[in-house]
Amino acid sequence: MSKNMIIAGVLLIVGGFLGLSSVFTVHQVHQALVLQLGNPIRVESEPGLKFKIPFIQNVEYFDRRVLDLDPPAQEVILADQKRVNVDAFVRYRIVDPLEFKKRAVSDANFRQVFGNRLNASIRAEIGRILLGDMLTEKRIEVMHEITRQMKAQAAEFGTEVVDVRIGRTDLPETTALAVYNRMRSDRVAHAAELRANGEREKLRIEAEADKERTIILAEAQRKAQILRGEGEAGRNAILSTAFGTDMEFFQFYRSLETMGEGLGGEGTPMVLSPESKLLKFLDDTNPDFGN
Repeated sequence: MSKNMIIAGVLLIVGGFLGLSSVFTVHQVHQALVLQLGNPIRVESEPGLKFKIPFIQNVEYFDRRVLDLDPPAQEVILADQKRVNVDAFVRYRIVDPLEFKKRAVSDANFRQVFGNRLNASIRAEIGRILLGDMLTEKRIEVMHEITRQMKAQAAEFGTEVVDVRIGRTDLPETTALAVYNRMRSDRVAHAAELRANGEREKLRIEAEADKERTIILAEAQRKAQILRGEGEAGRNAILSTAFGTDMEFFQFYRSLETMGEGLGGEGTPMVLSPESKLLKFLDDTNPDFGN
């Protein structure tokens, strides 16, 4: 092998290495930041084959998809001095890799800084409301305010906040136990109040019912006495009329009435003397009967 061929081979290898070092590929889910001697100079956002200066320039890739930032849960003191554990997360997207590199330097540093800002905003906004507000429309208003603040702060890092959510809100164990005991005491007191009100209403209804019963019975007895008196008066009037019209019939009727009172019910025997006045009108040999 001649010296010229060896030189040509070396040049070919070096040229191939330089050619490979001068190109890079941008994937659809990535965007590339070209750095020259460590200083960012341009952004390649479109996918495809790109070029750079070998050895002088290098490339860093950034994900262009929606990313997740989930800082550790923190304890927040509410306006009513209750404590809650809040676990929040944010969805964001890197829209300007050059600005992201300048301000955040690295993804790990951004997650730490922006996560601290998220927790600070949550402490400030949620700390203004009461524990009961966490279950009302007030929570939505607070989340809108936190989202607005985080979107405003995200621009300085070359990022865009897509959404901010509170994944979970739990009471600390001691607070949860205290809240449970208070709720239990409130329910017991409320139940006792309901039972007392029910007993009081029961006594009132029973008293009114007894009063109405007494009034109804008194009125019924009064009407019964009146009707009984009117009946007796009518009966006496009829008997007086009958007595004055037919003395024999009146005596017969009175005899039957006396016998009925004496016999009482059905099947009661009565033993009478033949000389009894009650039998006078039943004796068919009595010449005065039937005339």
